[in-house]
Amino acid sequence: MRNRSRAAIYARISLDAEGTGKGVQRQVEDCRRLASDLGWAVADEYVDNDVSAYTGKRRPEYERMLDDIRSGTVDAVLIYNLDRLTRRPIEFEQFNAIAVEADIPLRCVTGDMDLGTDDGLYVGRCQAAGAAYESGKKSRRQKRKNEEKAAAGQPHGGYRRPFGFEENKVTHKPDEVEIIRTLADRYLAGESLRSLATWLEAEGITTVGGGPWRSNVVRLQLQSPRIAGLREHLGEVVGPAVWEPIITPLKRQQLLAEFERRKVSGSSPNRSYLLTGLIRCSLCKGLLYSARRATTRRYVCQSGPDHGGCGRITVVAAPVEDLIAESVLFRLDTAELADALAGRSRSDSDTNSLMETVSADREHLEALAILHAENNITMSEWMTARKVIAERLQRNERLVRRASQADNLSRVVGQGHALRTQWSSLNLDRQTAIVRAVLDHAVVSPGTRGARALDPARVVPVWRL
Repeated sequence: MRNRSRAAIYARISLDAEGTGKGVQRQVEDCRRLASDLGWAVADEYVDNDVSAYTGKRRPEYERMLDDIRSGTVDAVLIYNLDRLTRRPIEFEQFNAIAVEADIPLRCVTGDMDLGTDDGLYVGRCQAAGAAYESGKKSRRQKRKNEEKAAAGQPHGGYRRPFGFEENKVTHKPDEVEIIRTLADRYLAGESLRSLATWLEAEGITTVGGGPWRSNVVRLQLQSPRIAGLREHLGEVVGPAVWEPIITPLKRQQLLAEFERRKVSGSSPNRSYLLTGLIRCSLCKGLLYSARRATTRRYVCQSGPDHGGCGRITVVAAPVEDLIAESVLFRLDTAELADALAGRSRSDSDTNSLMETVSADREHLEALAILHAENNITMSEWMTARKVIAERLQRNERLVRRASQADNLSRVVGQGHALRTQWSSLNLDRQTAIVRAVLDHAVVSPGTRGARALDPARVVPVWRL
């Protein structure tokens, strides 16, 4: 056997529970000793840590090694055992074809294997088939174990704890629990996912893995059944979990409804004006749209087919925004608002019932659409049934939003003075969420030609409560 001067060492482990890479490192060290015994020089080491060889998922380092074999960069392969190289017979045959073509030997720490001989190839095929069989049995056992744990509401496996929980995945981590509740409240109050991710970054709060928060990560966190004390398995909620909920199931339903609403409405998280969609013209009752002239931000009643306004009212943005913000903060501390909120509160059971009706109606509309698409009902039948359900759905969604708004509003009632001191430091999404919790809209009347300041009498707020 001739010496090899460019041997490759390949190491792999399916699950690195500690996240330290010690398992693969031990394989590499044993392969180095084997290379020394054989008199082979090691050209490179290829390590796939925490990667299965049974599921068929990509193994970047394994693929890199195959490319190097094809290109002639390496002329031998060293592994700890054949099941580290592959656990699938078809993959073993693919590797063998490449090795034969490149005329390279494969050597194992646990026992010699010469794929260049019939006996060696037979042993290799038997070991590959055996590894696949054992992996299949292990996979079935693990699947059954996971199903049993899910049915019992116990936490799933994996070495990384979920955000909001200690290492045992059951006990709450108080500081992170408060962060999750804050995220939920602020999203329901109208703040965007991007704004929440920006806030987390500004506060120096990282994910469990130490990485930065992104909008999609915040979304997954708020949509997770886990934070509502529910156990999920394969994408489905299977029942209550053994841990205490961080938010109520009702609040989770409100979050899911809000995600759905924003998806349907296509509302943009990128705001540049505080009162977009909240100001109306006193003359034609139409919305005033944000517009900029040179460096001046304005709200304008725009005429034309796309807007349909009278085009007769314009107001500079900054003064009217300051006026409305001050009015909102003042109203938060009034007894009038507290009394109105108490009179509009809705019980959790009522809201839960509404949420269930809303969910059922959405499913019914989807089922009707499928029936029509498959020509099982006529267009007329579809439109008739859809009209009744859609009207009920729209009515109940409004009631759910009102309940959610009342819930959000209750958190800022009496906080006007405190919020006033923080107002300039709050981002625009947060400011808009607070304003929308209190204000339904404001009506703006024509001003006096040539006036240099905003007459407060031009602006009449219409409160939600």
